[in-house]
Amino acid sequence: MSWETDWTKHGICRKTDPDELFVQGAEQNRAKALCTGCPVKTECLAYGLDHRIEFGVWGGMTERERRALLRRRPTVTSWRRLLETARAEYERSAAPSGEARGAADAA
Repeated sequence: MSWETDWTKHGICRKTDPDELFVQGAEQNRAKALCTGCPVKTECLAYGLDHRIEFGVWGGMTERERRALLRRRPTVTSWRRLLETARAEYERSAAPSGEARGAADAA
């Protein structure tokens, strides 16, 4: 799965009222649940972190969760680069087992 640069067109949330993502308290859990299974969740999160967006749920994280992550990782200069690299490395490491499984199924 490659990094989607025009991610806003593919978000699950594009079909909902934007106000549902800018809530407080327990309602944030419902907003975060909307992000579950979103194909561009990581891109959205990277955007929220890189732009230091203070309000709303971005990539399945509340503003409080994003602030905590930013405090834990103050040296990260580009969350997009970090998350894109992590995704690519994960996919490379997962590929051989998938290829081996496909070959075994074909035999």
